[in-house]
Amino acid sequence: MKFVQIIDFETDRIDEMRALSEDMEKRFAGRENSPTRRQILADRNQPGRYLAVIEFDSHEEAMRNSSDPETSKFAEQMAALCTRPPAFTDCDVVETSDLT
Repeated sequence: MKFVQIIDFETDRIDEMRALSEDMEKRFAGRENSPTRRQILADRNQPGRYLAVIEFDSHEEAMRNSSDPETSKFAEQMAALCTRPPAFTDCDVVETSDLT
């Protein structure tokens, strides 16, 4: 079953956050247990608030990814760019529909 982690964070350094994320994607590309999709959403009603939606093929793969020291290093670097600690929500994907 697909698995999604949602990271709710606030930053006034979004360009640095994006550069960090792009670097991480390059380093993790093709690696086993890596995310399969990433979306960054900007909250239109709360400037500086963002949601990162990270998709994995399964919960087990996400947990293996989370236990990787490189992932921990990325999380520390990300948190350093935030104006408050990020909040994490773990979700099983129950249904997906393409509406076009």
